[in-house]
Amino acid sequence: MTDAVKGPASYFPSIEAKYGRPIQDWKDMIRARPTQKHMELVAWLKQEHGLGHGHANALVADTLRSEKD
Repeated sequence: MTDAVKGPASYFPSIEAKYGRPIQDWKDMIRARPTQKHMELVAWLKQEHGLGHGHANALVADTLRSEKD
């Protein structure tokens, strides 16, 4: 039995399907903006790339969390 993906990563399949980019591309773009805060990055993804709030927030949260690990 496999465990279901939880948290921000649970959005990743639908993000890839809807926006046509691999998750790694999104994470690389987020990491390229190290001076911006969480909500600034969410707003940027929404405004510049047309992501919905939930998808943008999930990408930023997961990327920033992995940077702290």
